[in-house]
Parts: sequence; structure tokens; C-alpha cells
Amino acid sequence: MTENRHHSLGLSDENVLQMFETMLLARRVDERMWLLNRAGKIPFVISCQGQEAAQVGAAFALDKEKDYVLPYYRDIGVVLTFGMTAKELMLSGFAKAEDPSSGGRQMPGHFGKKQSRIVTGSSPVTTQVPHAVGIALASKMERKDFISFVTLGEGSSNQGDFHEGANFAGVHKLPVIIMVENNQYAISVPVEKQLACKRVSDRAAGYGMPGFTVDGNDPLEVYKTVKEAAERARCGEGPTLIETVSYRLTPHSSDDDDRSYRAPDEVATAKTKDPISTFGAYLKETGVMSDELEKTMNDRVMQMVNEATDYAENAPYAEPEDALKYVYGDR
Repeated sequence: MTENRHHSLGLSDENVLQMFETMLLARRVDERMWLLNRAGKIPFVISCQGQEAAQVGAAFALDKEKDYVLPYYRDIGVVLTFGMTAKELMLSGFAKAEDPSSGGRQMPGHFGKKQSRIVTGSSPVTTQVPHAVGIALASKMERKDFISFVTLGEGSSNQGDFHEGANFAGVHKLPVIIMVENNQYAISVPVEKQLACKRVSDRAAGYGMPGFTVDGNDPLEVYKTVKEAAERARCGEGPTLIETVSYRLTPHSSDDDDRSYRAPDEVATAKTKDPISTFGAYLKETGVMSDELEKTMNDRVMQMVNEATDYAENAPYAEPEDALKYVYGDR
């Protein structure tokens, strides 16, 4: 039997089953979004497929009762862990009035849910980094016991917002975790044409913070690294830069044709390391999950996805005059 790694991390069998089911739900929601897009029912999809392990592993290492998360547009696994539902994600995909992120006013992937401390981002990439640093500054100034956690792609780590936010966090030793989800491509640009250094985490030294590169297909390794970073942040030891290395299994978005810049064989090889399959295999090899339990989980997840789809498709759109909501102050 495979060595049981999760117990050594303080995770119970129930914990890792919850992690797997959340990863599975993220995948099934994402797959349904693609079908709806191709059927002409929703306008846009930007996918999390291949990155669920990093997202869920990281989010499980945080305190869902007090920490703030500032996700980037692929982070379905993060926001599901922090309290968004499949129904809410579908409402966003269909741009319906009940969409908690924006009331149907924003494109999908701009996650936001105030009561869950999920802070919405904007369309220009990487603006969430200085926002997360600002939240961490507030925590330090007010002597509060919360940290902020922000994600971005490796392409975004070349933007000015990333460097300015990371530098400020390092100088002031702020309780923020910056996690770069390196999925190998910034739209069509491969990572070797984005970075002169070998790893994104190599940049951490320039900001005076620890930097780690971990296997983004392994939720337990990501959990361990984020958990340790969170403990350092809570103890006043400042920020951490974490790079999770995985692979984007889908095109950049539903408007992208990835066949123009990467070979089908490359994608096929990457799918052999699909974290849904590899983590599921680990759970079975350690005796935590059986084929029957996996089927039960998948059936439950699919029921949630089907119900969420039906509800969102039939939900009302916002009223036309709501286009001006939240733009101008009410008198």
C-alpha cells in the first residue's frame, strides 16, 4: 500500500476526500461551462482544468473563517473551497441578476463574494496583487489575525503590479501569500519565452521573502507549502512567494485555438499527469477511496452541476436600468 502522506500533514481521510470532491466539482463545473459555451448558451469560459490540485490544496491550508483570498480568473477550486457554490458560478456564466460576483454585469472569472472574503479582481491582469498587499497591510496596522492570499499566472508575474506589490510586501513584512500558478503558457507564449530565470520563485530573493517551487499537480505538497507560509505570516515573519507548476489542459479561453501554438502530443502527455486522476489514484492506493465511493462522489457532483445549470439557465436577467447600479453614488 502507498505511504499515507496526508496523515503526516495533519489531514484526516475525510479532509482529503473533501479535497478530492472539491477538485472534482471544479472540473465538472468547468466541463459543463465549455459545453454550454459551444451550445451558444453562455458567452465565455476561462478554464481551470489541470490546475485544480494547486487551487484546492492551497485553499484548504487557509482559514476560511478569517483569511481573504484574491483569486485570478481560473481559480474555480479556490472559490469553491472558500464558499462559492456551483449555482453561483453558473449564475455568473449565464450573466444572471443573482450572480453574486457582479449581478450579471461582469464577465465570468471575476469571482467575488463579500461574506466569504473573496475579493473580486478586474480585467487587467495582476491588479489583484497590490490589492492583496493592501489588505495584508491593514491586517498588520490593525493588529488583526488574518492573512491575504493572492493568485496569478506566470505570465502575470511579468507585470509591474506583481513587482510593486511583492516589493512593498517584502519591505514591510506583510502577511500575504503570493501564489503563481505556472501553467506553462501566457495565452500562446511558452514559459521559456516569458522568464530569463529558471523559476518564478527565483524572484523572491529580490523582494526579501522566501520562494518555493512545488508540484502543482500534487495537492498535498501545495497544502504543506501554503500552510507553512500561512504560519510564518501569522507569526509576523512576512510574505512568501510560491510557484505551483502544472499544465493548462484546455485552450487559454473559449475564444482561443491552442492548436496554433502547441502540439496535440504535448497536451496528451500532460493529461497523463492530470491531478484528478493522480490524486484519485493516491486515495485508492492508500485505501481512503474505493471505486464505488468515487462513483458516488461523481454522481453527487453531477447532480449539483445539473441542478446549478437548470437553475441558472432559467433565472432572470438583470433589469436594463441596473446597468447603472454601483457606478454612481445614490443620493
